Amino acid sequence: MGQAGCKRLSQSLFDYKTEKYVIAKNKKVGLLYRLLQVSILTYLVVWVFLVKKGYQDIDTSLQSSVITKVKGVTFTNTSELGERLWDVADYVIPPQGENIFFIITNLIVTPNQRQETCAESESIPNAVCYEDSDCPPGEPIMAGNGVRTGRCLQSGNTQRGTCEIFAWCPVETKSRPEKPLLGKAEDFTIYIKNFIHFPKFNFSKTNVLDTKDRDFLKSCRFDPKNPYCPIFRLGSVVSWTGSNFQEIALQGGVIGIQIEWNCDLDKAPSECNPRYYFSRLDSRFPGNSVSSGYNFRFAKYYRDEAGVEFRTLMKAYGIRFDVMVNGRAGKFSIIPTIINVASGVALMGVGSFFCDLVLIYFIKKSNFYRNKKYEEARSVMLPCQESKGSLGCWAQDEGGGGQKEGGCVCWHLLEQATGSLLCGDLLTAGCPGLRRAHPSWPLGGGGAGGA
Repeated sequence: MGQAGCKRLSQSLFDYKTEKYVIAKNKKVGLLYRLLQVSILTYLVVWVFLVKKGYQDIDTSLQSSVITKVKGVTFTNTSELGERLWDVADYVIPPQGENIFFIITNLIVTPNQRQETCAESESIPNAVCYEDSDCPPGEPIMAGNGVRTGRCLQSGNTQRGTCEIFAWCPVETKSRPEKPLLGKAEDFTIYIKNFIHFPKFNFSKTNVLDTKDRDFLKSCRFDPKNPYCPIFRLGSVVSWTGSNFQEIALQGGVIGIQIEWNCDLDKAPSECNPRYYFSRLDSRFPGNSVSSGYNFRFAKYYRDEAGVEFRTLMKAYGIRFDVMVNGRAGKFSIIPTIINVASGVALMGVGSFFCDLVLIYFIKKSNFYRNKKYEEARSVMLPCQESKGSLGCWAQDEGGGGQKEGGCVCWHLLEQATGSLLCGDLLTAGCPGLRRAHPSWPLGGGGAGGA
């Protein structure tokens, strides 16, 4: 690269380029531009900052702990269990109070089972047999209660029977009661204590009223207007999900209790309050669908005086509760504020770009505005003698007049060369008046003075 080229490159490093603004006197495009500006500004102020609180830093990493406690007693009198009083230790599983717990509302009880041989239940399809060969010994019965012994036990004079099994006998044969055993459980109460912590802002809170009155929790009940008494009546919780308590108590179900914390930490801590939502989580099918309800089996074991182990098998129907906690906290921060403001400014630029497209492509005078917006500048070298006498040749002096300079078209060339290195070529082409008026202009290199 020559010395002149290096000089030009070094000078171009300090050039400053600015945009050329064209003011288009078009009311339609101007109105469209203002509407876009107002829309973007409204979106930024109302939606981003007021509704979504875009000026806040957000913490969604909620840390939570849930403690539950159920209270209530009921009395039953059945042939299997006799007279019995049911308290919390009998019908709540697990007893330690977690965020998932189960309340028994109905039971099928099979008492005094022991490990011995007996006939399998006739309700088990794979247990049906007609001869001993249908019951290969040592094989378990799928969905059954025990292991085949190799014998087919036929009842009465019929050839159809069931396989003998080694199991906890007698096997469960009873069907579900038509009425729930603990139908009065709807008056039980559920106490849900929740502790939360937002680590980003070091903010903690609980859903229980901060009071020294020990009798407060003994007398209060939950009310939407009083969220700091988290003691719920069981029947009310079921009704808030749109279900009937007697129906769900008969065959069981799953209920979700959601505690939501949305905290604006720019306000007082007392403004951060929990909200409760209740929903039925299991699928409810019409009629007596096999997919309806919720149940499981458990047993209570004991030994008689001879040391023989017995158990009472219980198939429990009831309501499973899933307590779920989520939330978010927000607090003012300069970083998200700047980011959202910058996004709004960028959207303003998009509005300008859209209006430019409309102006130069979609309106009737688009060609006119396009020519005004985009100018094509070319470096033109005209021999001075070719233009002699056609356009005149003059250089403006300090008094505003012009003077002839040997027939050179200096002003015409000067207009086309403004801001480029072409001016130096004009001086060498025979315009001494321009040279005297602008001695600082560099001399051109003949035909190499173009941009």
